[in-house]
Amino acid sequence: MDNDNHKLARSTHLLRSFWSVQKNIVRFVQKIAVENGLSVPQYTILMTITLNKEMKMTQKKVGEQTFLPKSTLSHAVDGLAQEGFLSRQQVEGNRREMELTVTEKGKEFLKKMHLQDGGIHQLFQTAIDQLTDKQYEELLESHLLLSTYLESQTAGNGVK
Repeated sequence: MDNDNHKLARSTHLLRSFWSVQKNIVRFVQKIAVENGLSVPQYTILMTITLNKEMKMTQKKVGEQTFLPKSTLSHAVDGLAQEGFLSRQQVEGNRREMELTVTEKGKEFLKKMHLQDGGIHQLFQTAIDQLTDKQYEELLESHLLLSTYLESQTAGNGVK
């Protein structure tokens, strides 16, 4: 019974740790998005496409990765396209699907946001500067291990 309690306590502490980090990330993402005239979904879309630049990102794929409702996704994409931060192009052979690309204007805008004082990237840089190289590498390795395991569990259970 003590072993079960110990395992439960460990998993609870880990979940609380992730929730705390996530809550703070969300808080800073909201701040940086608002300060730059974006909604959180718009910032999320730009980052999702930028982080997945090696693959073609359709609006459907962006929706799957961001978990944004279709109407929110569509509205956010429209706003980003109107600002010139995103370009949309119909996927060849599928008139209903749109490929999304961050424009040069969008890339410059994101770069400016990331270099902005008090932005999330500068905050993370300051935070990781407190870690040794070994601690940083171990943290990334642990996150990858947990993420890979969780993804394998969701894939087998039909969870997206």
